[in-house]
Amino acid sequence: MLGCDLPMVVLTAVSRLNMFRDPGKICGVAKLSKIQHVISCCLLYNAVILNGCLKYLFMLVNFLQFCFELTGTLLKIKSTNEKSMDKLLHAVLPVFSYAVTLLKMQLLNICFPSLGRVDVDHVITRKMQLIAEAEQLKPVFMKEVDSHFTEFVNSLVAKSAFLDSSSSTSFFPASCSEKELHKAKSLRAPPEHGKIFTARRSLLDELFEVSHIRTIYHMFIALLIVFILSTLLVDFIDEGRLVLGFDLLVFVFGKFPVVFCTWLCMFCATVVIPYGLFFHWAQGYCSSSHRVIRSLFYGMLFTLFQTVGLGLGPTYVAVSYALPPASRFIVILEQVRLVMKAHSFVRENVPRVLSSVKEKSSSVPIPRISQYLYFLFAPTLIYRDNYPRNPMVRWGYVATKFAQVLGSLFYAYYIFVRLCIPQFRNSSQETFNLRGLVLCIFNSILPGVLILFLVFFAFLHCWLNAFAEMMRFADRMFYKDWWNSTSYANYYRTWNVVVHDWLYYYAYRDFLWFFGKKFRAAAMLSVFTVSAAVHEYVLSICFGFFYPVLFCLFMCFGMVFNFILNDRRKGPIWNVIMWTSLFLGQGVIICLYSQEWYARQYCPLENPTFLDYLKPRSWSCHMQM
Repeated sequence: MLGCDLPMVVLTAVSRLNMFRDPGKICGVAKLSKIQHVISCCLLYNAVILNGCLKYLFMLVNFLQFCFELTGTLLKIKSTNEKSMDKLLHAVLPVFSYAVTLLKMQLLNICFPSLGRVDVDHVITRKMQLIAEAEQLKPVFMKEVDSHFTEFVNSLVAKSAFLDSSSSTSFFPASCSEKELHKAKSLRAPPEHGKIFTARRSLLDELFEVSHIRTIYHMFIALLIVFILSTLLVDFIDEGRLVLGFDLLVFVFGKFPVVFCTWLCMFCATVVIPYGLFFHWAQGYCSSSHRVIRSLFYGMLFTLFQTVGLGLGPTYVAVSYALPPASRFIVILEQVRLVMKAHSFVRENVPRVLSSVKEKSSSVPIPRISQYLYFLFAPTLIYRDNYPRNPMVRWGYVATKFAQVLGSLFYAYYIFVRLCIPQFRNSSQETFNLRGLVLCIFNSILPGVLILFLVFFAFLHCWLNAFAEMMRFADRMFYKDWWNSTSYANYYRTWNVVVHDWLYYYAYRDFLWFFGKKFRAAAMLSVFTVSAAVHEYVLSICFGFFYPVLFCLFMCFGMVFNFILNDRRKGPIWNVIMWTSLFLGQGVIICLYSQEWYARQYCPLENPTFLDYLKPRSWSCHMQM
């Protein structure tokens, strides 16, 4: 039965190979003669069957399938870059040819013994040499493929961005200039368009499909298990029983009803007031005889809501109710998020109304309340009437992401219990000196880096992806490959894309629009100042004291590294320098803020003045035993 089917198998194989006979699709190195070895192998099938060597038949079938896949893959890559494809084929085809020759020799020795045996040992030795050469060529091959695949994707994105930003409906011109391509590659459309949203997955979701990257994730899980086991064993040795309480988590997330009520008030106010103010302003702007006065009046009301309603109100609740740190984080971060979203909604829609009035349009472009509500829950700070949407919600994916957030919380709990609290609990008993400070910083690097990874993974990946999945929000580029950054400029752009987009479009670019493009350095400095001030404001309210460590790191070292480690630094050594400085910065933050927290717990003041809140307590607090 197998022998009867062989002619059909051979004809099918030859017909599949004829698909690639077009000399225009194969470069000069990959002529049709390079594939004739495969066809000649097919002609040896009947000889194999006559001699009963079925195992070589199966080997030929597998080899033929490999030939088809290799040829198709090379031709696909060839269509991207012909010059580099010639180099790749020069490296791959000799190995391919020797493999076919070796297979022929094995078949001739078995099928036609009267012809004499071929020196297979010599061929095998040569084959091993070729395998070693192929292993040496593999990194070059993979680097070339990765480079040209990246160029292909960037070119595709550039064409997409060019089409989206173009008012014409014509196709992308084949002879587009390099200047236009470079402008489109930045994924930033002209000012009237702003950020371009497109359906794409998060980078970690793609990387976790690779088993090597997934193993790193498994290593972090194993480290969590080690933390849990060490905590249980130490508690069992000290207490004589298993201590399964989570007092620290209960404390930091305390007074949750107050947190929920505060958030509900903030959210309802953000839904009603910004949308209502914009709606009434837009409805009467066209027919108003005092447009400037009307705009100033509604603008002042909106600014008053932003500063008092969303600014002072939540801060007063967090301080007056003495909310614990994590509960304060929830309130203050939601406060900042809603302020940024309300600003984006007004900033994106006011120019549309002004443009429609200027063009004397019959209708005023006012978004629906449902679009505004969707924006308030969507994981983005840039308002659009519509976003790319997925067709369905994967509830299993949502549950997995929320479970990973919960696991990250317990991970942070064990990091503080095992690495931070034992180190800083008695720090106020020691004199504040340079030696102790240096030891404290280096001992804090490990927990600081782990907390950094957890914040990134839990919030920027899991939390945002969970909400994006529930909202069917398709653009999942909440971060980029910041870990590959060789400059701090690139790190700031890729660490948190959600916030960076808001700062770029509403702080940096609006600054240049207002003052002119000559003040790029001043615009960058203003963005750094705003970002550093907001970060320090969040930490000051959440910890209950003002200790501008993060602000100084941002404004001093961050600005210096931003200019020294700029985008011209491309070598791997700069990535090492970036990671080293990042590690040291995390150690400084964990060390100084932890020391100040415990100093204020152990050395309280009876009647503190305003200056006492500004003066670091850890510099003067020494408990006498």
